[in-house]
Amino acid sequence: MSLIFEKRLNQHKQKGLYRERKILQKLINVQRIYKSKIFCSFSSNDYLGLAQHPAVIKSFKEAVDHYGVGSGSSAFLGAYNRFHSELELGLAEFLDFPKVLIFSTGYMANLGILGSLVKRKDALFVDRLSHASLIDGVRLSAAQFKRYRHNNPISLEKHLMQSTAQRKFIITEGVFSMDGDIAPLPALAEVAQKFSSLLLIDDAHGIGILGKTGKGICEHFACKPDILSGGFGKAFGCFGGFVAANESIIENLIQFARPYMYTTALPAAVAKAAHTSLVLLQTENWRREKLKSLIKHFRKIAKHLDLPLLLSNTPIQPILMKNNEEAMALSAYLLQNGIWVNAIRPPTVPENTCRIRISLSALHSENEINRLLEQIALGLKLIKINDDSIR
Repeated sequence: MSLIFEKRLNQHKQKGLYRERKILQKLINVQRIYKSKIFCSFSSNDYLGLAQHPAVIKSFKEAVDHYGVGSGSSAFLGAYNRFHSELELGLAEFLDFPKVLIFSTGYMANLGILGSLVKRKDALFVDRLSHASLIDGVRLSAAQFKRYRHNNPISLEKHLMQSTAQRKFIITEGVFSMDGDIAPLPALAEVAQKFSSLLLIDDAHGIGILGKTGKGICEHFACKPDILSGGFGKAFGCFGGFVAANESIIENLIQFARPYMYTTALPAAVAKAAHTSLVLLQTENWRREKLKSLIKHFRKIAKHLDLPLLLSNTPIQPILMKNNEEAMALSAYLLQNGIWVNAIRPPTVPENTCRIRISLSALHSENEINRLLEQIALGLKLIKINDDSIR
């Protein structure tokens, strides 16, 4: 039997899709220490640089003194405490939703939504490039589903017109994690209203970034979905996930969402740290403003160097490559030159869309971005020379 799995791994390697983990020795803001060498990282989703903020660390340590490291049980068995409640109330007020429910991860939040609210006879319509947690939730729901063309309300409407289901759900990311583009929320909300559908937006990569005060895609467009999910592992610099919705939906999740009911609750210290990040996210606006400035600078220099960027005005800046081998070669070249950027290959992204995924942080400097782009330009030239010599 083990030969079957060995064969699968070998095939994966031959396709250039094999992944390896690197053991980090230390993380200092955007610097990573690996094999006793310092690298400037452009692979973290810590967009606002809050993961190592002194106030966040202090909150975590103080909560550990009161509640310990682990929560010890599920929320129903005694792990739910005042730090969870304070985070839920604070986040609901910030996002302007009636209720918020915290999950152990954003992945589990999406599985919980789709596993508990969706019934077998319902119809689901999901953007083709949605995150794996949404796709997995859709599949686990056992409901009928269709994938509409990326960010295409017309394609979505065509699928909805063909559906005879009484209940319909429209599902998408807010900021797409691999492309960095933004879902057309107003148009999607209009389609949802037209077809009496519930709209679910996963705004994990938008909250803290989009909008004047960082409320995410809802503030960016002055428009809200029925259900908003997200996580604390990006702009918050922490860990965990959540769902924001009306009281009825949240109560249904509390009572019926298996990923909430049957898993260990988020540790109190993490909840407290996330709440501190929520406060900082609202008070230290300079982080968001600096990040916006860095994004503009990045795109200006990249355009000057004629780099193959996608259309993104968010911290996620992908550079498309011809194939897996070239993506891996560029990532390796950057690593050799002290820059940490990962190659993204299928199945994380669709076939023939492998890329270098660059994530910008408020902690980066313009000089670091300049050096990154200069090295990318040099690396691409070397790869082309090598390709031409092989031919």
